[in-house]
Amino acid sequence: MPPSNLLSSVFGRSPIGPIQKHISLVHECASELQPFFEAALSEDWEQAEHYQQRIVDLEEKADQIKKQVRLSLPKSLFLPVPRTDLLEIVTVQDKVANRAKDIAGLVLGRQMRFPKELHEALGHYLNRSIQTSAQALKAMNELDELLETGFRGREADMVEEMIEELDNLESETDDLQVQIRRVLFALEKSLPPVDVMFMYKIIDWVGDLADRASRVGSYLQLLLAK
Repeated sequence: MPPSNLLSSVFGRSPIGPIQKHISLVHECASELQPFFEAALSEDWEQAEHYQQRIVDLEEKADQIKKQVRLSLPKSLFLPVPRTDLLEIVTVQDKVANRAKDIAGLVLGRQMRFPKELHEALGHYLNRSIQTSAQALKAMNELDELLETGFRGREADMVEEMIEELDNLESETDDLQVQIRRVLFALEKSLPPVDVMFMYKIIDWVGDLADRASRVGSYLQLLLAK
């Protein structure tokens, strides 16, 4: 395929399209954790494996787009933002998908059995983390409009509000993490120590998922500030 056709197939009319497609796949990865955990908490490991494989497949598709963007985003492309900033956003987005894959892989690989006292709190905590990813997607979907308006005006103000909400969601996951760790701490003595260690790791990683999604907003905010 000639270089011009390759560029067109990857970027179409805008270089922002693939970056937005990438975060859409990234958020799908995070979203699949919800049915995955429902299956895992029910100890339906066959169904859990189905969703874990979905996460792996989506992460691989996102990874392919990330590589295409890195290889094909032309250095000569005229944009009001540096090429390196766009590449950095893709890298940060990609870490959300990677963490979703890590979480599902560990829970399935060890067939982790969380105590019933944790189920409701864990579900609420996970949902809030996924909402943080959804908010990052919502903000990034405005990137093409931001470029058209030169990162100014009502569009920029609206995205600033989205980023503020993203930060609020991430802060809520921090609070929920403290609460669920407290519940697990109270149960520690009745559980196998090795299992407890991995439960704390999953709790940390679910919080990390929200933190990584929040960083997408932070990088978008840096673009608004330039």
